[in-house]
Amino acid sequence: MTRNAEQTVREYFHALATGGDIAAYYAEDATFWYPGDLPMSGTWRGREAIVDGFLGVAFGLLDPDKQTTIEVTNLIAAEPYVTVEWDSMATVRSGNAYHNQNIAIFHVQDGLIVSAREYANTQHWEHVLRDRQAA
Repeated sequence: MTRNAEQTVREYFHALATGGDIAAYYAEDATFWYPGDLPMSGTWRGREAIVDGFLGVAFGLLDPDKQTTIEVTNLIAAEPYVTVEWDSMATVRSGNAYHNQNIAIFHVQDGLIVSAREYANTQHWEHVLRDRQAA
């Protein structure tokens, strides 16, 4: 039984928040776009590039000894698209607190994410990565 788009994205966010197998939710040839001029910005092509590249780079900026929280605050599904809003909270390696509101549009086919476009406050990323212990 194939998951519908909403089920796929809900399960993906659960896996993302709990350290599950996020690769299982992406099609082999999926694309992921992230704005700005950050280490994870640009278009990532293919499941491995998205998981190991985009997400690997993004999570690599965070302090692995501190808690990372991803909380979905809104989800709107209109097959085959799902729009999700969420809060991301973590600590970057410099010790600065990271708290961003994100939104992304996911395109799902046959129970797998085939494309995603995420929007976030990239200036906040720049500040917490650049500034030392911003209060």
